[in-house]
Amino acid sequence: MKYTDLDTKDAKALSELLKEKKLLLFRLKGKLRTMQLSNPNEIREVKKDIARVKTAISKASSEA
Repeated sequence: MKYTDLDTKDAKALSELLKEKKLLLFRLKGKLRTMQLSNPNEIREVKKDIARVKTAISKASSEA
């Protein structure tokens, strides 16, 4: 996911996306603990996506 994809979305869609990404991170961490995660780099990517969404939310709130 790129930041330019998030720049056009509204605050409600961004908050829903943030909720989905946090849930995905929770599930990935559980899989990591039970040794079911084949690619641990997925956790890093999801964390970066969460940071991008949070940045887009803060930008949207500062513009309004």
